[in-house]
Amino acid sequence: MTLPAKLLDELQERREKIYAAGGEDKIKKRHEKGLLTARERLLTLFQEDTFQEFGAHIRHSATAFGMAKKDFPADGIVAGTGYVGGIPVAAFAQDFTVGAGTLGKMHANKMVSVLKFALKTGCPVVTFKDSGGARIQEAVDALSGYGDVFYQNVLASGVVPQIAVILGPCAGGASYSPALMDFIIMSKKNAHMFITGPQVIKAVTGQDCSMDQVGGAAVHATVSGNAHFVAENDQHAIQIVQKLLSYLPANNTEDPPHRLTADISLSKDDTMNMIIPEDPSEPLDVREVISRVVDGGEILEIHAGFARNLIVCFARIDGIVVGILANQPMEKAGALDIDASDKGARFIRFCNVFNIPLVTFVDVPGFLPGIEQERGGIIRHGAKLLYAYSAATVPKITMILRKAYGGAYIAMCSEHLGADMVYAWPTAEIAVMGAEGAVNILYNKEIKAAEDKMAKRAELVADYRAEFASPYLAASRGYITDVIEPAETRAVLSLSLRKTLTKRELRPAKKHGTIPL
Repeated sequence: MTLPAKLLDELQERREKIYAAGGEDKIKKRHEKGLLTARERLLTLFQEDTFQEFGAHIRHSATAFGMAKKDFPADGIVAGTGYVGGIPVAAFAQDFTVGAGTLGKMHANKMVSVLKFALKTGCPVVTFKDSGGARIQEAVDALSGYGDVFYQNVLASGVVPQIAVILGPCAGGASYSPALMDFIIMSKKNAHMFITGPQVIKAVTGQDCSMDQVGGAAVHATVSGNAHFVAENDQHAIQIVQKLLSYLPANNTEDPPHRLTADISLSKDDTMNMIIPEDPSEPLDVREVISRVVDGGEILEIHAGFARNLIVCFARIDGIVVGILANQPMEKAGALDIDASDKGARFIRFCNVFNIPLVTFVDVPGFLPGIEQERGGIIRHGAKLLYAYSAATVPKITMILRKAYGGAYIAMCSEHLGADMVYAWPTAEIAVMGAEGAVNILYNKEIKAAEDKMAKRAELVADYRAEFASPYLAASRGYITDVIEPAETRAVLSLSLRKTLTKRELRPAKKHGTIPL
């Protein structure tokens, strides 16, 4: 039996209507602004001809407050699956050309179906947020839809990677779905994410502010820390997604995409011996160290504009995917503060649930002093870093470059927090506190009694460093695996990572610990 032409024509007509979304005029306006449509975003993300759509024919069914029922093609959201870099990915994109991408019950159901599919099949989730908020005419059903999405985000957390891409408005309750996900990417010009906008803030508090000041990409990438990446435009945001996925496993039962066929590089890099400043007080740009250790000098930095005193990034070392944390002495002398502690703890916990080994470069003078830090809860926030490192069961390799003082030494993945191997450069200083401060406390009388106080202080500082802060002292206690030449860093890390990839570590049975949130 041949399929009747009438049925084929009807199918084609329905598809054309769905693909037309909000109509030519609205699509044209988006293109004039340099924006892609929802469908174009998904087609750009996925490899050619791999996109399969979910729920294209779904429409909202409820009419509230006597309002006329509107026809929303695909209910204002395009959803489905495709391949990115050879792995399956589930995704949806809210369609601002259809009802301003507002969320109703059926709209939310499509989001939930994508998240449920990802959970069942073990594939990453990518979501494109571009919505005017809740669909008012659907009343409590719209709120119900948000709750369903949040719940599913939490179920998927730690099981499959979740990436939110904000390319338009994401206001009110809608902002909590990306907040529950692993990574947030925002476009520089068009994305806004906030709980209350400028008008509400003005009405309630009397404060004048702009949309960018409240919820623009720049403020979320540098001040609030909500955004992990800032993209120039839609296409750049999608490139970031593709790059990010290239470092991640599909789910928590798989290993990251290591390239174990890569040769292990055991040769020395003598340039590393020359990048260390002669003066211990002069800051070392840790990026120079990282770039010489990782394959091709290539990293994908997370939260690049937020808490810049701590660098976190993905990279490969001789083919092995790693999560790197490194104190950055060029910012706040590399000291740990509230934001750096939060940034580091979150990154560690992500790497741990997705089986990504951790490499830590230490050059830390301590926790940042100050009344703002103390009143802001540095004790609680710093404890998050301690907790995250201690709870992590992935391979943990630590390299102490120079300063490692006090509680910050412990917090930066010391042997005491379960590091599998801890190496130190000969320039490392591991002590309760810095030499200058320690000498002031221990030898204050001797300095005062000296004829040349400056010379005496310098002598005592040098003695303290040699006797009390030497990496060989820590090594003699078994806290350091070995003291190595900087030139050996890449080779040592590469071998250590290969040898710990099979690591298995069990923890006491429990629902979960109580991290100091």
